[in-house]
Amino acid sequence: MSQSKDFLRIKVEEDLKSGKYKEIITRFPPEPNGFPHIGHAKSIFINFGIARDYNGHCNLRMDDTNPTKEDTKYVEALKDAVLWLGYDWGDNIHFTSDYFPKIYDYAVQLIKMGKAYVDSLTEEQIREYRGTVKEAGKRSEYANRTIEENLDLLERMKNGEFKDGEHVLRAKIDMSAANMKMRDPLLYRIRHAHHFRTGDDWCIYPMYDFAHCLSDYIEGVSHSICTLEFENNRDIYDWVLDELELKLPRPYQSEFARLGINYTVMSKRKLLELVQEEKVSGWDDPRMPTIAGYKRRGYTKESILNFCEQIGIAKANSMVDVSQLEFCIRDDLNKKVPRVMCVLDPLKVTIENYEGSEEIDASYYPHDVPKEGSRKIPFSKEIYIEREDFMENPPKGYFRLTPNQPVRLRHGFIISCKEVIKDENGNILEIKAEYYPNSKSGSDTSGIKVKSAIQWLSAKEAKKVEIRLYDRLFKSEAPQGLEDINPDSLKIIKNALVEPAVIDDKIDERFQFERQGYFYVDPVDSSEENPVFNRIVGLKDSWAKKTKTVKPQAKETKETKKQTAKTQVIGTEEAMNNEQKELFDTYTKELGLNTEVSNILARDEALSSFYQDCLNLLKSPISLANMVVNEVARELKEKEIAQLKFTANDIVELVKLIDDGIISSKIAKEVFEELAKNGKSPKQIVEEKGLIQISDPEVISPIIDEVIAKNPDNVAKFKAGNTKLLGFFVGQVLKTTGGKANPKVVNKLVAEKLK
Repeated sequence: MSQSKDFLRIKVEEDLKSGKYKEIITRFPPEPNGFPHIGHAKSIFINFGIARDYNGHCNLRMDDTNPTKEDTKYVEALKDAVLWLGYDWGDNIHFTSDYFPKIYDYAVQLIKMGKAYVDSLTEEQIREYRGTVKEAGKRSEYANRTIEENLDLLERMKNGEFKDGEHVLRAKIDMSAANMKMRDPLLYRIRHAHHFRTGDDWCIYPMYDFAHCLSDYIEGVSHSICTLEFENNRDIYDWVLDELELKLPRPYQSEFARLGINYTVMSKRKLLELVQEEKVSGWDDPRMPTIAGYKRRGYTKESILNFCEQIGIAKANSMVDVSQLEFCIRDDLNKKVPRVMCVLDPLKVTIENYEGSEEIDASYYPHDVPKEGSRKIPFSKEIYIEREDFMENPPKGYFRLTPNQPVRLRHGFIISCKEVIKDENGNILEIKAEYYPNSKSGSDTSGIKVKSAIQWLSAKEAKKVEIRLYDRLFKSEAPQGLEDINPDSLKIIKNALVEPAVIDDKIDERFQFERQGYFYVDPVDSSEENPVFNRIVGLKDSWAKKTKTVKPQAKETKETKKQTAKTQVIGTEEAMNNEQKELFDTYTKELGLNTEVSNILARDEALSSFYQDCLNLLKSPISLANMVVNEVARELKEKEIAQLKFTANDIVELVKLIDDGIISSKIAKEVFEELAKNGKSPKQIVEEKGLIQISDPEVISPIIDEVIAKNPDNVAKFKAGNTKLLGFFVGQVLKTTGGKANPKVVNKLVAEKLK
């Protein structure tokens, strides 16, 4: 245990010393409605850590009181997260649903005590009656029901006689309480939904505030540790246990500050949106802040736990810099992973005065890492180096290979450039070089001075791999939603090269690819035929550089400097050049594109060229831009334009189908996927799959009538003033038609029918 104690441990020690508890029992009570994220890791670290430190135990309890959002896959993800972080709940795994009968009995007891009543106000009325921070609330007229009436109604609620929302069970506390949570809070609500564990046994489910404290009590929890947003709920927690006069020892709630990290979202709703909108590949996408995501990316449990320990346990909310988490993984991997060479953008070098082949001994670890191990690196006449490690006209301070500057091959010989081979367009194809036989690293007697060493690989023995360069998912320090996604959060390199030892020797699953960062074998997509490596993190924090304003060159005028500053975009390494700026202005001012779409197009020559080809065929700038930036750009990350199975004509045809109302934008994504795979025309795909949008009111009207007939409660709520439910009915119609119904037509017809 750490020498310095946080306020939670101080409280635990006081309770042990006073004899309040004989055993410390904590609990980790997540809702199984999403994958656990880094914030859950902090809670796991605290609850399991305190139990371990004081020889107690921590229960893993699934708070499964909302059947509409929970699933077994989330339960398994939560269990996997706890185990991966190194904790064990033993036999102490529970579900709130295990206690449904007992919690119901407690509700009956409160009614008999005159402390709870069945209310029949609508959801809107309950909200209205609650009052405000400055004004007291008004108690429902139904609070005057007799104990017998309340008991009868609760039992009938349990037996399924009422519809969702028709009745609720409320505590009778104080409608003028300063803490608005205490203004007759809800204890039970009706939910006719299938529960993943209890099936259809129950159609009423306890609210969190009622189930939480009672579940803690039933399990014998001593310290119920919550995040700070539940501070006001503590009064309900105590009220329920006090009013029921439950015997001691009983649990008490304490709160700590939840984890907030910049450039990150941890709202389950927003994370689910990322998954459902396919902005990521799933809950375990390596860019996601889920534990599954960090695990797949290559983070170690030690780095996560070290991060949790470093940030500490505070009483006030604050924002943690994500670079602190990145430091923890670098710090952990730096001490343990082997160093190897990798070439991401290969440039061929032929060493003309070298014949034959040999192997060069090289250690996997630098001298300051307490690990041993080495490999043999093949060396031959033909090698590959990084394209950026050679420049014909280098700037001052460039110390790699140039026509006039030799360089050392890492662990190997010094080479110098003799000739540069180019194609007809002036692109460099190959470097002809010579090596110095007596310059081998470790036994150099050449007397040649060089200022740097570069990565290289023998052409014949190098292994081809796929590299996934992951970066932060959001470009904004305080992301609000999908609009803040970093378009460069993933770059895929299909034909990178690594040393043969990486693949053949299988010394580790994590490596430092020198000068590139730390990498991990993707546990899902990697195979012997196609090895895939995820970049865990770079060797240093490069993000700070990306968000700094790039200094303009000395020759620029004051006016140019102003223009450069105006076009600087957060998360982009360089300011736009004049040509890009002109495109940007054209897109925003003349074509009406938003700044983010314009920025992406202006900076990417291939995309802007493709977009212009489309514009020449169809004057629909916004629709075309959205299609090019979101769909075409994804294909161009992996292919050249010449390799695409579609042309600008196909994209124009697809966008025209959207603009003409023949298909919806949602269906267009499905059509594009098929188009990218087989190159069929969009019209052909739409006809073959029967994807034509339904716009005929005579076809849509009966579907709307059916949806309205199935949802009388929501119809009543809508007519009572809850106009937000319009979206519910539209969504149900679209769902029924598989997304084929024209949303504009559906909106209009639904609004007319609900008048």
